[in-house]
Amino acid sequence: MTTPSPRDTDSNITTVVGVAAPVLISLLALVLMLGSALVMAVVFPDVGTSLNTALLGQKSFWYLTRASAFVSYGLLWWSMVLGLTITNRMARAWPGGPTVSDIHEYASVLGLVFATIHALSLLGDQFFGFGLVQIFLPFASTDYEPFWVGLGQLAFYLMIPVALSFYVRRWIGWQIWRTIHYLSFGIFALALAHGIWSGSDSGSMWVRLFYAASGLSLVALTIYRIQVSRNLTGNVAA
Repeated sequence: MTTPSPRDTDSNITTVVGVAAPVLISLLALVLMLGSALVMAVVFPDVGTSLNTALLGQKSFWYLTRASAFVSYGLLWWSMVLGLTITNRMARAWPGGPTVSDIHEYASVLGLVFATIHALSLLGDQFFGFGLVQIFLPFASTDYEPFWVGLGQLAFYLMIPVALSFYVRRWIGWQIWRTIHYLSFGIFALALAHGIWSGSDSGSMWVRLFYAASGLSLVALTIYRIQVSRNLTGNVAA
């Protein structure tokens, strides 16, 4: 029987930590959230009553739809930020290229998960009365902003191959994987248009600032990424 080398032992420990750490962090976050909610309910009983009404009242699905939309959009934006900066010197230095790549992947997948929640929660909303056809067939929601809702539906379907491409990268190759990821720019544009023109909160100032900041930041990072790529190409050619 061979004795495992210190390198193999370190590799196994790293693998276990890499798998266990997200689970432990999630459990810790859940405990903190529940503890904070309990404290809020005791110290501010009126807030607890309002929260109970929001979560269990007639508009609970509508609140869930709106919240999951913002979370999904935020994760999409964050994933793109990481994707654009993944080759940046600062990203490689801290927290490191592999870590940034992993977070980029998780953000993409979680964005798709919350987009699914955003769509399915409309089934429980009593105001619009969307059915499966109106939710999953683009431009079929004739009762409310069919064009802008349809753009959001297209964005959802385009998110699927981007998220799944992380798990088939070794089989499809780097070039095809990169081409699929260029869809992210179109996805973000569709999601932004969907949010602005069909979102019920688009009139709020904080929402406008959120959309403006996210959109402009990605434009700036894209220009920077293009400039860096041109400089690298010029240096290689020289």
